[in-house]
Amino acid sequence: MPHVSRRTFVRGVAASPAFAMLPGGAPAAAAPSVPLKLATVPAPDRVALRWLEGKPTSGIGNTWGVPWPKGALAPTESFALTAADGAAVPVQTWPIAYWPDGTLKWSAHAIPADAPLAETYTLTHGGSNTAAAAPVTVVERRERITVDTGVIEVAVERRGSALISSITRGGTEIARNLRLISLRQTKIEDLRSSAEPLTSTIKSVKVEQRGPVRAVIRIDGTHQRRGRSWLPFTVRLYFYSGAEHVRMMHTFILDTDGSSEFIAGLGVRAGVPMRDALYDRHVRLSGDGDGLLREAVRGITGLRRDPGATVRAAQIAGEKLADPATWDQRVTTRLELIPAWGDYTLSQHSSEGFTIKKRTKPGYGWVGADSGQRAGGFGYVGGVTGGLGFGMRDFWQRHPSQLDLRGAAGDEAEVTVWMWSPEAGPMDTRFYHDGMGQDTYAEQLQGLEITYEDYEPEFGTPYGIARTTELTFWALAATPPAATLAALARTVATPPQLVAPPEHLASSGAFGGLFAPVDRSTPARAKIEDRLDFLFKYYRDQREQRHWYGFWNYGDVMHTPDVDRHVWRYDVGGYAWDNSELSPDLWLWLAYLRSGRADIFRFAEAMTRHTGEVDVYHLGKWAGLGTRHGVLHWADSAKQQRISTAAYRRIYYFLTADERCGDLMRELVDSDRTFLALDPLRKIRTEPYTPDPHALSIGLGTDWSGLAAAWLTEWERQGPKAGLAQQKLLATMRTIARMPNGFVTGSGLYDIDTGEFAEAAKTVSVSHLSAMFGQVEICAELIGLVDVPGFEQAWLQYCRLFNATKAEQAAECGANFGNLILKQGHSRLTAYAAVRLGDAALAARAWQEFTGTDGYTDASPWQTTRREGPEVLNPVDEASWVDTNTTALYGLAAIQNLALIGDRLGS
Repeated sequence: MPHVSRRTFVRGVAASPAFAMLPGGAPAAAAPSVPLKLATVPAPDRVALRWLEGKPTSGIGNTWGVPWPKGALAPTESFALTAADGAAVPVQTWPIAYWPDGTLKWSAHAIPADAPLAETYTLTHGGSNTAAAAPVTVVERRERITVDTGVIEVAVERRGSALISSITRGGTEIARNLRLISLRQTKIEDLRSSAEPLTSTIKSVKVEQRGPVRAVIRIDGTHQRRGRSWLPFTVRLYFYSGAEHVRMMHTFILDTDGSSEFIAGLGVRAGVPMRDALYDRHVRLSGDGDGLLREAVRGITGLRRDPGATVRAAQIAGEKLADPATWDQRVTTRLELIPAWGDYTLSQHSSEGFTIKKRTKPGYGWVGADSGQRAGGFGYVGGVTGGLGFGMRDFWQRHPSQLDLRGAAGDEAEVTVWMWSPEAGPMDTRFYHDGMGQDTYAEQLQGLEITYEDYEPEFGTPYGIARTTELTFWALAATPPAATLAALARTVATPPQLVAPPEHLASSGAFGGLFAPVDRSTPARAKIEDRLDFLFKYYRDQREQRHWYGFWNYGDVMHTPDVDRHVWRYDVGGYAWDNSELSPDLWLWLAYLRSGRADIFRFAEAMTRHTGEVDVYHLGKWAGLGTRHGVLHWADSAKQQRISTAAYRRIYYFLTADERCGDLMRELVDSDRTFLALDPLRKIRTEPYTPDPHALSIGLGTDWSGLAAAWLTEWERQGPKAGLAQQKLLATMRTIARMPNGFVTGSGLYDIDTGEFAEAAKTVSVSHLSAMFGQVEICAELIGLVDVPGFEQAWLQYCRLFNATKAEQAAECGANFGNLILKQGHSRLTAYAAVRLGDAALAARAWQEFTGTDGYTDASPWQTTRREGPEVLNPVDEASWVDTNTTALYGLAAIQNLALIGDRLGS
């Protein structure tokens, strides 16, 4: 298809059928004709890209996404990449989202591991791409799939327990039999109870991408032993041209209720052939920062008899030693008398400490080597003829974690990266109280009034939650120098990421145009920017000072502080872990989009990884629903769309093209069926209600916005259910529009087959929460994408009236909305209506609502208080007036108001 640099559309008439083609040129399913609202915006000729944290010291390949304006580029657009010095860089490109006319909305790109490293790159469209020096090749056979990166060859099995049967480099086998392992224990408090080992069993293998720069293989299976199967997993293996490593994304789902069987260990294990003399075998474990434990299996340093300074220096450097005949013969004649240390363990059982121990072999005692605070999660075992580097991202943040080396003094060493350390004891996922006296809905609602916890028996289950972990394995030709190993450890901890600048992200129209680059051009703007910076820094510092880390917790933040104990209310009902309440995820992502700050990106990334996996059910009767905030991430009985919503995953997905994040959003396309399994309003209904698939009661706020986000994402990605998603999205928009009071109606009866809401009476039911879980952002995107007559008017009515006077509400809707709160957060709705309607009075009102109603104002302290000594456990910088609800809404309102009506702010 020829390059399309600029296209013009007539409002109300589509230039081409909506999503006329699927990726690869396959015809899309028949879909209703959709009038488009597309601007005539040209695509920029070039986009400048940079590394998020600056140029890395070594390349490992990279994948990223770039947005494009409506109607600007053909879906099959070609791209070229050049480094800052003009050198051509091989790049693989594929589409990950389309505009409704079929033009390209988001492109994904990948570069090789051996690409030239530069501070910046330039991406151009319509040009010719240079070929990779050694393209990735994927060969599929019945038994296995073989991937060759040009440096290493990896055999991926289709059945059995080994995901990877071998990794070779230059004909030398570096690793073999890489498999998953878990330890299952049925008694958590009996220290004599033994753990049953289970190992991975492959069920399916699929090649998702086959090069030439990037290849991806997906493996699904479970852990099995003696007929017992548990912990279903999905593993993706990533390969880049010119790479000496394999990247692994490991996801498991907890398919137990958490009360009768427990994970006592969860890891990835591989064998490493050991070919070299014991004194030429090396062990490396990363510690704090760039620190490394550097030892040989048979060390010759520190002996009473000195083999020679040159020999000692070579061993420490990991180099091949000279012939022992050249050493001091008092050492070499009885080398076997020097112990060979075959086993090592690094255990990180908290965010504040790790220990390293070693022993010669099983049956003999452990010797403490050292300890430190935060290990990098990287290790190496091998020798001068090659070895395996291995690492786990977020190693100390996800404690308890562990690295094990076993048998390094034998013919084959065994490496285990433990995502859950077996030395930490079984994972305790049991509910934390007995719910005494909360047997009826009435009693549970009374408990909600007291502790803010929505309790219901048997609802606080972890069954169906998940966790995803990133691991990397390097097939190294020889033991690398210390500086190289330290660089690999840094890569494990913070993988390099290419990004487009905020200016391009904003000008492309991505994500509804609700953000603009940071602008401090006036004192009034600078004041708001300073406050946004203050709030992010406060949460970043609180995570550190309050130790918001751990396997299930890392990525989330707390909900509300306890001003008396000077802690967050970690143990009080619904005030503890936030679980995306009032959209902190969106606040952080919009803060990144407008600033390009690496620290915000990484904070938001960790939150997305957490909230999309841990706070959402992926199996069982509540699959597709998330859990409201609480002491445990799965404790609260409010299982709702507002937490699982794809609105919280979309931004990370499109910036990184991360397949796992894509899975999470695709899981939600059919989540309207969860309303058959669970009624969100069951505790407060006054009339009998039985879910009817043709008349499901679904809220037009937190429920519909979650469904709409999933449908929109599947539609624009043109996934396997895109036709159904499009049908339901447009049907709900059309039938909401025909309701006499639109969104103000509050809820409707939904037909799961047609996607339509039934005719509704002119009623008023407005909640302060309805629009606060991604609805503002999703509606803005939808209005910018398609014309559905009356939908925009229905949304603008809600935006205009939420913060209006009761008299204005009643005059238009027949009744007022009651006593509403969160007016500062809703000021961005007023601002949106002001822009769409061209109403200066509404713009002025929006700024008054932002600065002069509830939430954070000029009267807020905007500073922290240092607390130390006996009133706190650890020294902390406290801002007791800050809570996450208010912070998220202040952040979103500030960002969106500045983008929409910043010109009305004044000086």
